Amino acid sequence: MNRIGLAKWLLSLSLTFAMLGIAIAGEPQEQLKQTTDKVLSVLSDPSLKSPNKTKERKGLILKIVDERFDWEEMARRSLSRHWAQRTSEEKKEFVTLIKGLLERVYMDKVEGYSWDKIIYEGERIDGDYATIKVKIYTEKDQTISVEYRTWKKGNQWLVYDFLIEGVGMVNNYRTQFNEIIAKSSYQELIKRLKAKSTQN
Repeated sequence: MNRIGLAKWLLSLSLTFAMLGIAIAGEPQEQLKQTTDKVLSVLSDPSLKSPNKTKERKGLILKIVDERFDWEEMARRSLSRHWAQRTSEEKKEFVTLIKGLLERVYMDKVEGYSWDKIIYEGERIDGDYATIKVKIYTEKDQTISVEYRTWKKGNQWLVYDFLIEGVGMVNNYRTQFNEIIAKSSYQELIKRLKAKSTQN
């Protein structure tokens, strides 16, 4: 192979790896986008807009969200050092409660925004972890910054935390939960979470 042929071969090889790199780097964002697009399709469906369709609409959205959110990892991180002290049954109960809490927060945000345009501002990948930044533009010319933190499980990039205007849901609850446990007990935390779940 002459010098020109070798140069062309090396250039072709480098472009191939570059294209593969772009495809791999875009995977977390692309998976999140697919989930978001599904949610938006439900929100924009005319047949689901009437008040008597609220329960059905929320059910469809939560089913979509369940596929992308790792509720157990969110529960573990929000309970922090107290997680290891819990029994299997306690962990299962806590996951159910934190899932319900975060689902309500997410649904309030989703249904509270007038979605006009979504811009994916990029992602940062570090091994099996990725951060995806999104900007939501509403009909009232407001912008809402959302940051999704994901990690890879098998072939899926699952959300283990999300920040809205810089406020992280998991970190926010971790602080609150630690304070309740420190001042009272884990049982008191569960009591409050159960009471909150019956209010919605």
